[in-house]
Amino acid sequence: MSHLTEDLTVSRVLRSPALLTRECLAGIITALALIPEVISFSVIAGVDPKVSLVASVVLCLTLSLLGGRPAMVTAAAGSVALVIGPMVHAHGVEYILPAVVMGGVIQILFGFAGMARMMRYIPRSVMIGFVNALGILIFFAQVPHVWGQSGLVWGLFAVTLAIVLLLPKVLKSVPSPLVAIVVVTAAALLLGYRVPDVGDEGPMTAGLPGFTTLLVPLNLQTLQIIWPTALSIAFVGLMESLLTAKLVDDITDTPSSKRRESWGLGIANILAGFYGGIAGCAMIGQTIVNVELGKARTRVSTVAAGLVLLLLVTGLSRIMAQIPMVVLAGIMMVVAVKTVNWHSLQPTTLKRMPWSETLVMALTVAVTVSTGNLALGVLVGVILAMMLFARRIAHVIHAERQLSEEGDQVHYTVRGPLFFASSNDLFEHFDYAHDPKSVTIDLTHAQVWDASSVAALDAIEYRYQRHGATVTFVGLDNRSSDFHRRLTGTLG
Repeated sequence: MSHLTEDLTVSRVLRSPALLTRECLAGIITALALIPEVISFSVIAGVDPKVSLVASVVLCLTLSLLGGRPAMVTAAAGSVALVIGPMVHAHGVEYILPAVVMGGVIQILFGFAGMARMMRYIPRSVMIGFVNALGILIFFAQVPHVWGQSGLVWGLFAVTLAIVLLLPKVLKSVPSPLVAIVVVTAAALLLGYRVPDVGDEGPMTAGLPGFTTLLVPLNLQTLQIIWPTALSIAFVGLMESLLTAKLVDDITDTPSSKRRESWGLGIANILAGFYGGIAGCAMIGQTIVNVELGKARTRVSTVAAGLVLLLLVTGLSRIMAQIPMVVLAGIMMVVAVKTVNWHSLQPTTLKRMPWSETLVMALTVAVTVSTGNLALGVLVGVILAMMLFARRIAHVIHAERQLSEEGDQVHYTVRGPLFFASSNDLFEHFDYAHDPKSVTIDLTHAQVWDASSVAALDAIEYRYQRHGATVTFVGLDNRSSDFHRRLTGTLG
């Protein structure tokens, strides 16, 4: 992925016609790339396509102002639609508003509590699996728009790929995806070709809906219906947005505020619930379009995307409906290929990587692709990574035994971290039946991290006492010593 190390500000972009043009053009192609995906997600959620499009405008513009990651695109997303859909099919669309508002409140609390720092616990192997799975999902979501279509569609597909891939070699001032959309759409219209277009994906009526009204009573029964969906909206949205923010941080070599992104997303979802009607989160495919293909780096690009999408939804809906789906599919396929971390899949890389890291990456990809749920794939990957890490570190405990010359004392030197997994191994390192009556256990090179470790030390001492030996623990650092002193003898 390309990097732009130049640290741009909105004020600098507004003072530079060249930079402003680049950001606005990136926003235009991002808005166009949003349309088919948002419409298809509305079908999953069981809502009117116009609802998802308007909510996407609200989300995009709100996060442009409040979000913690400039140039990241937020709209009505598939992962959120997946968790809203079952509730809508079971109870009706009227429950979306309270569920979305409750989910937004949870996200705000998550942000202000500083819990976004938990993202640091997501391993690199899970991140790579997330990115690779996303590339696969984006690619295969576009295949039906090309595979099995007429020869004409295949011809337009070839033109799209040629423009997107070859035009940047001779013209860098205009984003090649935008040129492809204009050229392919114009060709289809001027030559009178009838190919599947955006209008076939859902009704493109002009105008804006009114504010969403609350149609269900706020009582315990409603709460019982909405709370599982609200929690899913909150945490699926947060996970995708924060992972996407981290990815954009890496692409652009710039930092972002995950805390601000969390509470900003909550506010945006509440606003989208009241005007639009459905929640969303970061759209990683369209974000890659914005920052990779469009080279956008500031909030100007996402403001432009939101305003262009608003213009398309209201005044230019008929023109938008005539854009061939194949050109948008071709652009997103290129995005999908660029999204995949190909270096991680090279045989030389796989040979060097520990098998556990490769397994975590592969499982993350497998779960994500099989379920279509990015958050579930990441969650399973993190759990497996934690289990493998605990298994690996559990066996790094060593206890070196040294018997005194007189044979009346034994000194054990313990090395490694003591926690619930490793402390079980520690118990097996001592020769209880044959050691002398005076036993010293030196913990200078060990740390006590949890109650399981204190219980293990108590068990070792008790076992020696049964053989008539006295145990002395030495070398604990201040924290471990205080922790041990507070819990020893009280754990049963």
